Amino acid sequence: MPASARLSSLVLAAGLVGVFAVHAVAQPAQNRRIRGVIEKLDGHVLTVKARDGADVTIKLADNYAVTAYTKAQLADIKVGSYIGVAGTPQPDGRQKAISITIFPESARGLGDGFRPWDLPNSTMTNAAVAEAVASPDGQTLKVKYKDGEKTILVPPATPIGQFSPGERTELKVGAAVAVPAVTKPDGSLESSRVGVGRDGFVPN
Repeated sequence: MPASARLSSLVLAAGLVGVFAVHAVAQPAQNRRIRGVIEKLDGHVLTVKARDGADVTIKLADNYAVTAYTKAQLADIKVGSYIGVAGTPQPDGRQKAISITIFPESARGLGDGFRPWDLPNSTMTNAAVAEAVASPDGQTLKVKYKDGEKTILVPPATPIGQFSPGERTELKVGAAVAVPAVTKPDGSLESSRVGVGRDGFVPN
């Protein structure tokens, strides 16, 4: 392989690792995950209309990466798949899925475990699927991570997505985005990556 091709592959791999980390680890207290639609992109300054109606301005790093999220199906989740599940705890001990992201094989094991997430009363479980069975109220997945396991109820309407490298040209007005941003001491927001929905998919 030519040296230039090897370099391109390494840069792409490094970018994907950073993207995977966004899903793998719940955001620290000083960080925010901005979800909404693009209002404007002026150079490296991104303005997002957040889901609560607020206009949020985010300064993007010079080398910021874009990840494209596309819709997947429940049938794409197989025994052995490595997934990230945003969920809410249920009285019976299960987690009810809010959204599911299917990870590529290269990200298997990243962020493995169970932790709080940044949506109201939510958790994040990154784990491998050990069992998948139908149930009266939706599909049930048993997932296992290094320190334990969880049972996930997946209602029929649960958004399921997968992601891959995107292009900056996809950051258009009206596009749905999810942006992990760091809050600076002066209150401004900065980010090195933007997740954008493709073909109408809304990243979470």
